[in-house]
Amino acid sequence: MSEDPRNNSRHKRRNWAISTLALTALLIFLFIPGIGPPPRTEAGDNPTVLTTFTVIADMVRQVGGDRIEVNSITKPGSEIHGYEPTPGDLRRAADADLVVENGMNLERWFEQFIGDARTRSVTLTEGITPIPIAGQSEYAGKPNPHAWMSIANAKIYVENIRVALTDLDPDGADYFAENAARYTRQIDAIGQKVDRQLDSLPTNRRALVTCEGAFSYLARDFELSEAFLWPVNAEQEGTPQQIAGVVDFVRARDVPAVFCESTVSDKAQRRVARESGADFAGVLYVDSLSLADGPVPTYLDLLSRNGDTIVAGLNPDGSEQ
Repeated sequence: MSEDPRNNSRHKRRNWAISTLALTALLIFLFIPGIGPPPRTEAGDNPTVLTTFTVIADMVRQVGGDRIEVNSITKPGSEIHGYEPTPGDLRRAADADLVVENGMNLERWFEQFIGDARTRSVTLTEGITPIPIAGQSEYAGKPNPHAWMSIANAKIYVENIRVALTDLDPDGADYFAENAARYTRQIDAIGQKVDRQLDSLPTNRRALVTCEGAFSYLARDFELSEAFLWPVNAEQEGTPQQIAGVVDFVRARDVPAVFCESTVSDKAQRRVARESGADFAGVLYVDSLSLADGPVPTYLDLLSRNGDTIVAGLNPDGSEQ
């Protein structure tokens, strides 16, 4: 006996209804909050912040903690002033949730770069009063961009980072505030230590002579006079006039020691030391951190090591006078 076609139709309608109900139940289970399994969280789910160089990358990392993924455009040991972004940098910026720059013309390539990437950006020197670059070069009168070398300014950087990360991830507001407060206390402690060590130095020793004019903010904080071979690291050789001027400064004040930065050649400054009779007292770190196993893997290490190097050079016998 043949099957009634009407029975086939009823079976098909019943099966379709069951399939539809099953699919609806599955969708409810997966997508209605509190019913389905919790969403899978992975490291890649964190907001991504791209910074222009390693120093501020570390500062952002300290405030952002494990809620933020942080990367730097430049690598440890790299010079930032004359950096030229690559197509890969542009792609990373386009993929980032936030791009962070120093400002004050440090990253002269940044405005076009971020315009091309069309990514939200933050400038960390907002709210800082710039110190003009001294001297007779083409940079004279422009803002000295190395504001992070000041303990007082560093705390403004930290606050700007906290605000930016809170805007990016509002649920992390309390976490970022706690990290920023702890980090500020650590920065303050280093500043207080260096201030105590420098406080007893006589006038002639209260002078900081470097290759680049990157220490104006630090010199202001610790009441040091300042001399340098070139204003920014676009120049890295030292002209005879620059060398002679620094030699005269050192001789006139009987400055005991001179220094140079890690990202440039110290050849010209060693000549200053020979001609003036001062000691070449070592390397200072400004524009870049080191690798993790190097001398300054973090910004706190940079501040602390620079302070120790400056104190040891200006007061080599450790005496209080």
